[in-house]
Amino acid sequence: MAATATGIHHRSYTSELRLRATRAEYFRLGLMTVLLLVLPFVLDNYWLSIANTILIAVIGAVGLNILVGYTGQISLGQGGFMAVGAYSSAILSDRIGLPTPLAILLAVLLTAAVGVFFGLPGLRLKGLYLAIATLASQVIIEFLVRRDIGDFLTEGLGYINVDRLAFLGFEIGGRDVFEQQWYWILLVLAVLTVISARNIFRTGLGRSFMAVRDQDIAAEAIGVNLTRAKLTAFAVSSGFVGLAGSLTAHYSEVVSWEKFTLDVSILYLAMIIVGGLGSIAGAVYGAVFMTLLPELIRRLANALESTMPFLGDQLPAVRNATFGAVIIAFLIFEPRGLDRIWQRMKDYVRFWPFRY
Repeated sequence: MAATATGIHHRSYTSELRLRATRAEYFRLGLMTVLLLVLPFVLDNYWLSIANTILIAVIGAVGLNILVGYTGQISLGQGGFMAVGAYSSAILSDRIGLPTPLAILLAVLLTAAVGVFFGLPGLRLKGLYLAIATLASQVIIEFLVRRDIGDFLTEGLGYINVDRLAFLGFEIGGRDVFEQQWYWILLVLAVLTVISARNIFRTGLGRSFMAVRDQDIAAEAIGVNLTRAKLTAFAVSSGFVGLAGSLTAHYSEVVSWEKFTLDVSILYLAMIIVGGLGSIAGAVYGAVFMTLLPELIRRLANALESTMPFLGDQLPAVRNATFGAVIIAFLIFEPRGLDRIWQRMKDYVRFWPFRY
């Protein structure tokens, strides 16, 4: 357990249930708010596109962490569930003509239902066996969207073009304001996702998820309905993942199976491992870190191209090797990820000059 600040005395349940209890926590929240509000005015379109990608990744990583980190149900089907959200939202909005927000909402519900279906093996399986079962969901969904039997999804094109986001007279503008307008939309949705996920685990349902993760037999002994808890965890997690997939479709304005391969599932799993399993903040840190890492590797390869030309020639291999090395390093030296490192930094400042 992370150390908590001393000298805090709660005089009401409302005070005790606050997410933040110290002035330092409110200061950091205010500082982060200012940073997020100023960001689109200081970044160019290229870096804003990366920021938008991070915001979508935050939503998907939070959803996956609910299932893996908080409920203990290993999943390798992230890319497949994102594909369900992306394809269903694109079809509902562009082919059927539903308003985009309604199409996204229905896509989230459909993805949650698909997640429950593939979560049924989780009622009997654990650990590696459950991981293989969820890997099967990734393979099955990827096969269906890639083959597109009967040309139902893409009508023989192999991809779906998605119209520019428009709702109630508002429409995303041209490239000069495209990234900035999307930034505000994605920022609001990412913040709502984080707040919702954070509050889930302050309820009885969220605590049942954690009880299943810690010891499912003991959880059942104290009255937790394992079937309901596990399937609900799959539904909630898949719903957030479906939202990330839907936003990916409307943001990129094209949907193709290449965006939802097994590599995507592994990338999101790396996000929550590096960020910290069982931590909403860790999911955010991991999404930021793993999304920025390829860009940092690319820039480093360009800087060292004159002295180490093989880095530019073998950039994909170098990127994959770096990903693997980062995951191994965190598993060995800090299994609780970036969230634990941040907690240690705060504890050091809080207790300085003492060691504990």
